[in-house]
This record gives sequence, C-alpha cells and structure tokens, in this order.
Amino acid sequence: MEERTRAYLRGRFRDHYRRADVSLPPDADAREWGFIPWTSGPDETMVRHRDLLDLGSFDDFLRRKRPRHVYFSAGHYDTPGASTMSEKGWRGSDLVFDIDADHLPTVTLGEDTYAEMLAKSKDALVKLLGFLDDDFGFGDLSVVFSGGRGYHVHVRDDAVFPLERDQRREIVDYVRGNGLTFEALVEEEGVGGIGLQNPTTRRTLPAAGWGRRARERIDAFVDELLAMDDDDARLHLQTFDGVGEKNARAVLNVVQNNTESVREGNVDVHPAFLTVARQLLAEAVDAEEAPIDEPVTTDTHRLIRLPGSLHGGSGLSVTPLERDEIADFDPLVDAVPETFVGHDIVVEAEREYELAMCGETITVSPGEVSVPEYAGVFLMARGWAEKGAE
Repeated sequence: MEERTRAYLRGRFRDHYRRADVSLPPDADAREWGFIPWTSGPDETMVRHRDLLDLGSFDDFLRRKRPRHVYFSAGHYDTPGASTMSEKGWRGSDLVFDIDADHLPTVTLGEDTYAEMLAKSKDALVKLLGFLDDDFGFGDLSVVFSGGRGYHVHVRDDAVFPLERDQRREIVDYVRGNGLTFEALVEEEGVGGIGLQNPTTRRTLPAAGWGRRARERIDAFVDELLAMDDDDARLHLQTFDGVGEKNARAVLNVVQNNTESVREGNVDVHPAFLTVARQLLAEAVDAEEAPIDEPVTTDTHRLIRLPGSLHGGSGLSVTPLERDEIADFDPLVDAVPETFVGHDIVVEAEREYELAMCGETITVSPGEVSVPEYAGVFLMARGWAEKGAE
C-alpha cells in the first residue's frame, strides 16, 4: 500500500470516528485491548496488552489513533494491561464463535464472489445459532457482522464464563459433529417384557440435539423412498455402502411397512436399515455442522473485533445485529459507513473488478477510474487499488 493511499484511509477513518457512536462491551475495564495502526511496510503491527486507562478517553482514542483495526479480549482479567498472560490474572472469558468464509466447505476461494461468500457465511451463522439456541439454550448472546467475510457470536452466559480450554473444546466438537459416532448417539429403551424376565429393548435416536437432526435426515429419506416406484427405490438404496440387492429389498420393506417406527428413530427395525441409518447420520453431520473457526472458540485469551469499529481490510463497519435483523441484513448495503456515501473518488486499480455494493453493480477498469467512495475505500483496504490523483 502506497503512503498516499494509507494517509487517505487513515484520514477518512478518523472522519468516520468523529461522527460514530461506538459502544464498549460489558466489563470493558477488565478486558485487554489491542489495535493495528496504519503503519508502513508489508506487515501489520499489533499493539496489544493495553487496558482502557492506557487508551484514555475511548472516543478520543479512536479519533486520535484512527486505527486500522480495533480489538478487545474475550478474557476478563484482574490486570488486563499486564504484558504477559500469567500476570493478567484470568477471571473467565466470553465464549466467542467466528464464522469466516475462509473456513467454509461450501466456499470456493477464487471462484465465489464476495457477495456469495457473505451469503454462505450467513447460512453457516444460522446453523450455529440453531445449536446455541436449541441444543445449549444460551440466553445472553450477541451477533456481529465481522466487517470482513463472516460473523462473530459472543456468548456471555454465566455458565460459560469459567470454562477452560478443554471444556470449550467439547462445545466446539459438538457443534462441528467432531467424533460423533452412531453408537454413542443412540439410546436404549424398554419396549416390553414380563416382570424382570426377558426384558425387551430397542435402540432409538433421541428426539433432541444431533439425534433430532439425524431423525430429520431419516424422515426426508423415508419421504424420498416412498415417492419412488419400488425398482427405483431399490436401486437408490444400493448406492449406500454395504447395501446390495437383498438388503435393499429388506430396507424398502421396512420403510413401507414400519414407516412410523422408522420416523420415530427406531434403528433396530432391521439390521440392513442400521447400515443405512449410520450413513444418514454422517450425511446429517456434513450438512448440519456449524463450520466455525475452531481455535477462536477454544482460546480463552482471544482478541476479537470491536462492534462499531471499522474493518481495515474492507472499510465496512463491524455491525452488531439484533436477531430479527439477520435474515434481511445485507453487509454490502447495511455495513457501508455513511461517511463514505455520497461522493466519488479516483482510484488506480490493478485489474478489472466488479463490485456489488449499496444496491448497484460497479465495474472498475484497470488504471485510474472514478468510483463511489465506499467502493474505492473497499478496493484500497483490500489492497486491490491505490489512491489516484484528484
């Protein structure tokens, strides 16, 4: 990045912070703070191990330093400004989740557009919130657009505050479906027997958590089979590993004649069906797991972006969201700072780009070109353009 570009962005970030109202997170005095300034050179320099006293008036800090990136810690400390973790005196941490397009199996880097990556990140966010709401029942959580290519979720329930890394790892493994086995998931239940003689049991999938997701997968599978004619259904069943023609007939017979039992999660209706059910669970994990950036959640000392600040790699606002705003939220419209709207600037682009921002498609040709400032800031912050001469 050339110095003229850096100076322009630094100045416009300051202009933004002069008019912005940036709120501090809960218990801000007990958190470590960090920021990345607009320094020269190929590498970014992180300034960290600061507390609020070090920064001074926070609004003044933002206007004075006009940082490229601003962070605060998930951890709460006795002495947050101490220079080593051992000296800080850890009290506990928020539980933080990071959804980033870089880690999504559905994203093809270099092929998906920025807008497509953001849409897939939102899909992953919705999956994650399903786990946090339905499986864990967390109440105190906030959702934030990261300003880059994804979303952050901050959980501040008292129950998660003291959790160590290993315990947070268990939460990660759960939402990712890591190591989830069919045998560990199914439950045994009694279905009959006379007194204590010859009790009868069956294995079923539970109606909650991953069991519910597996049941839903099986339910959809049953609907699919019942909609086919018998020959097509048997051929479809033979696409499952370990299911030949004989077992395919057996599974189809079970599905057709014990439909409700299968839908209720009974996996012991036939040994051949058990083979199919195991693979349907694997499909459910692939489709339903929340593809979070795992090290972020397990790290009790993680620094995370400050909601309301600007992302120095995009010029977009790190935007807190109410739950009812998520569905309609469009980062390329709603996270564009008003500071950068309403006038054009000249940038020098290295190649042709097409940007979909603020409801319009902007085609940028190589060389010097006039573009809306929000598009120019985005290109310069990404390293795709330099500030042109006005």
